[in-house]
Amino acid sequence: MSLDIVIGTQWGDEGKGRIVDLMAADAVIVARYNGGDNAGHTVTVGSTVFKLHQIPSGIIHPHALAIIGPGVVVNPTSLFKEIEMLRAARVSVTPERLQLSYACHLITPGHRALDLAQERQRGAGQIGTTGRGIGPAYTDKAARRGLRLQDMLDPERFHDRVLKHVSEVNRQLTRLYEAEPLDGAAIAAEFVDYALRLRPYIADTGWLITRALRAGQAVLAEGAQGTLLDIDSGTYPFVTSSSPTAAGALTGLGIGIVPVGRVVGVTKAFQTRVGAGPFPTEILGEAAVRLRGTGANPWDEFGTTTGRPRRVGWLDSVLLRFAARTNGLTELVVTKLDVLSGLEHIQICTGYRQNGQEIAELPFGPADLSPYQPVYEQLPGWPDDITAVRRWEDLPAAARAYIRRIAAVGGVPVSRVSVGPEREQVVECGS
Repeated sequence: MSLDIVIGTQWGDEGKGRIVDLMAADAVIVARYNGGDNAGHTVTVGSTVFKLHQIPSGIIHPHALAIIGPGVVVNPTSLFKEIEMLRAARVSVTPERLQLSYACHLITPGHRALDLAQERQRGAGQIGTTGRGIGPAYTDKAARRGLRLQDMLDPERFHDRVLKHVSEVNRQLTRLYEAEPLDGAAIAAEFVDYALRLRPYIADTGWLITRALRAGQAVLAEGAQGTLLDIDSGTYPFVTSSSPTAAGALTGLGIGIVPVGRVVGVTKAFQTRVGAGPFPTEILGEAAVRLRGTGANPWDEFGTTTGRPRRVGWLDSVLLRFAARTNGLTELVVTKLDVLSGLEHIQICTGYRQNGQEIAELPFGPADLSPYQPVYEQLPGWPDDITAVRRWEDLPAAARAYIRRIAAVGGVPVSRVSVGPEREQVVECGS
């Protein structure tokens, strides 16, 4: 069997969690390969809504082994809260069902304190970080001074390493940011307790995945965030600190070059992003409120992790084509098509205009989008409620035309469309 990969084509929040949940029905292993607890994947099963931040969405399927790969930075505090949430919902979470790579780096209260202090210092130039310590944890990883799960296997030495880490953090907090120092002894004691509890979950997950692939078993790689937040390919510097793209799956899982089967790009029927950064098709006012929702529903456009209202706009095919090329997408899954129901017209960005000329591709990637104005094509909307539709031919003609147009301007076929948040609210696309 080959490795299948699910990635986001936008700035994250595309609805990857429910697509991973759908595809996990056929997978033996579902593995998360990047990011930290700044990501949020929401899966709705009947009346139960699961909000997952670090554990792969496949954990909900009782047959699947969930793996957290070495490309992920782990916050043990929120990890155990997540485990408790799943167990309360009668989902089995044991070392036989969840394994973490020994090479995962840890997020500490020190990283979170630095993240908040650094963002405050940026003032008007704030990036919009979640304040979860992701960036500082990856900084320590790159600087070769990070704490890894493997360090937890020697609690005494780990205790001393945590003390040293907090001491260094306190020097930065007090001298660079004029912030209060942290209690190193308390943090070290807390993390030694986590070490004892996490020991059974720590493994060589790269070998587990490689062995499964060699045995012909199905492995599904779950990316967090989205292509436009990639540290190398995204809207830099308004990006995350890891590689959410399909290529990041191999290093993020700690495996070699293996056959890759499906690379499924998940895209909303419109566009959203959290935090600062360029957004050419952003809309404001009443139309934005209409797409965002009120926050009364779990699927409204408010951050799963932060609760912040998301910025919203029309689908941008220039960025979609960039994501298709960057990831080698084999197919698209379009989510939240039902949100567009009731709109008289729908806009889709087909290109950009710069200095009076239209362009279809970005000359230097999406880092600086300020010189460009979106060129829109208007399509008819549909008045029908489509949440009960399960067959392609039962979708309104205008909805089918919109999906075909996304496939055409994106250059990638659309295989599925979601028409609601629950598992069964998915339509297989026809011709």
